[in-house]
Amino acid sequence: MLHNCEKISTIETVLPESAWIPRMEEHQETLSEILDPYLEKRSRQIKDPVLDFLFEYYAFRPSHLLRWSPGLGAALEFSRKENLPEVSELRVEESRAFVDPALFPKKRLKSLRWILELLKKSSAKKPMFGCFGMHEWAMVYRTEDVRHNQIPLRLPDDEIAEFVESRPLVCTHFDAYRFFTDKAKPLNKNRLSRETFQDTEQPGCLHTNMDLYKWAFKLYPWISSELIREAFLNAVQIRKMDMQASPYDAREFGLEPIKIETEAGRKEYLDLQTRFFENSRPIRKKLIEAYEIVIEIVESDNISP
Repeated sequence: MLHNCEKISTIETVLPESAWIPRMEEHQETLSEILDPYLEKRSRQIKDPVLDFLFEYYAFRPSHLLRWSPGLGAALEFSRKENLPEVSELRVEESRAFVDPALFPKKRLKSLRWILELLKKSSAKKPMFGCFGMHEWAMVYRTEDVRHNQIPLRLPDDEIAEFVESRPLVCTHFDAYRFFTDKAKPLNKNRLSRETFQDTEQPGCLHTNMDLYKWAFKLYPWISSELIREAFLNAVQIRKMDMQASPYDAREFGLEPIKIETEAGRKEYLDLQTRFFENSRPIRKKLIEAYEIVIEIVESDNISP
């Protein structure tokens, strides 16, 4: 554990209750507007192709997303312990509380360095546009095993196959590519693998930008929950577009199709893809800074194992 003089060196900001409690409440209220209706529907086993994906594929619970943490480097002044956020890594000393870096599992540092390198590499690359969301089409290409079989396809199988074969597949994101059907994988221009994941990621990709949410929550509670929330809200909008441009008919969920099989649809897709690239840039930058800070603090000689 840290000695008192060592602990202070990791604290850069001291927040009075009048500053951090409104931040915590705003965090929870903003997310509740999305999560409360979703959880109510989920209790009745009603599907949601956007939020189901974000909570099942990414496996970060809504209850965890709602929890607020100031992240490393901030101490919270408090008058009553009951007011403090529910963070098990929070250390309380007299009238202050802080996320204790000594509790960070150092075995995770290797993973953090890998993610930081990934974020830096993708940030430095020129964005590539023009994939037009064909990954979702490649996932249902010439197969009877449709991933989201609870949602109808808006085109017959033969028309989907004809469209896939008429366009180049240029997916750069392995975690999308690995769900391509066996017949679609050879059609992709890029041969993707887990080993080359870092080398093929690029910041124009929708899924790369959606993954910023994953890289954010992997640092909970060591980074500010506001950054996790920002990445989540960005991912929600990207996933909506992802489903709109897919061959699924998701209109019953309020998702009007972006018909990429038409020239107008491809223009709409490109405009939105460019916008999400721009929206994601500052989030990626903040995440890079957050990872660097966490790694630096955890590796510091001031922190006892």
